[in-house]
Amino acid sequence: MHRRALLATATLLPAAAARAQQPARALHIIVPFPPGGGVDIVARLLAEPLRAALGQPIVVENRAGAAGQIGAMAVVRAPADGNTLLLCSSGEVAVAPHLQGARMGYDPTRDLAPVTLITRIPNVLIVNPRVPARTTAELIALAKAQPGRLTFSSSGTGNLQHLNGELFNRLAGIETIHIPYRGTAPALADVAGGQVTMTFGSLAAALPLIRGDAVRALAVTSRTRMAALPQVPALAETLPDYELVNWFGLFAPAGTPPERIAAINTAIANALRDPALAAKLLDQGAEAAPLPPAEFARFVASESEKFGRIIRDGNIRAED
Repeated sequence: MHRRALLATATLLPAAAARAQQPARALHIIVPFPPGGGVDIVARLLAEPLRAALGQPIVVENRAGAAGQIGAMAVVRAPADGNTLLLCSSGEVAVAPHLQGARMGYDPTRDLAPVTLITRIPNVLIVNPRVPARTTAELIALAKAQPGRLTFSSSGTGNLQHLNGELFNRLAGIETIHIPYRGTAPALADVAGGQVTMTFGSLAAALPLIRGDAVRALAVTSRTRMAALPQVPALAETLPDYELVNWFGLFAPAGTPPERIAAINTAIANALRDPALAAKLLDQGAEAAPLPPAEFARFVASESEKFGRIIRDGNIRAED
């Protein structure tokens, strides 16, 4: 019996060793945009701390197209095991439902499980330097004196730049005209060139123009001032009800086990406490802002309601 037991053990040892040597299954983070953009950069900054915390390889996949819906659908259709995640902006889960409605291939509330908020990304209200307004109050006074004459650009209908302009119009009681562009670069370039009065740009895109005095920064769209631009007031300092920021969050397929979501949430929160990582995010105009899953779910619902109200009040319709 003793000899048979030893033989059995010897037979099992190679199999156990082989299992121990098998690599852990990779966790795939789907980014619904091309490489190099803000969402992609944040995903790649988080990949290494996630690998260390979860003990499995992290693969960042770019699946761009259909305004983010192709990447989102890939996650919706993935197994609900927590090994496929969507890292996206507010647009794909809180704005698009109000613009696309039944044309969307998924319902974010039904088909995605909130994991964590990652960053908040305020926009910066910038004007051409020749505009005779150095404060938000002066800009509002100028717009009231010239109704329908001032313009604001965005990188497309229904995005956060557009929504910020519509909210500014409503809260300030003014009428400025939206000029949509196909992309951020031309929308900013025409503000710097004077073809458009102003825009609500991302800090990462606008900062080189601000530092080069090609545009003038009047305010940020967050409730309080940004650490990266402490000298620039918040719009809320002039319009107390103003707050509208973009944000990036992480989602899993609906039905993913809560314990898996909790583990990923903890890993992200711990990573965002690293001062070096937080500094890299600030370079992108993003402020680390992790939330527990339940709180993040409430945040998404509140933001969706806010975006929906602006879209309805502005009678904004999706581009064909």
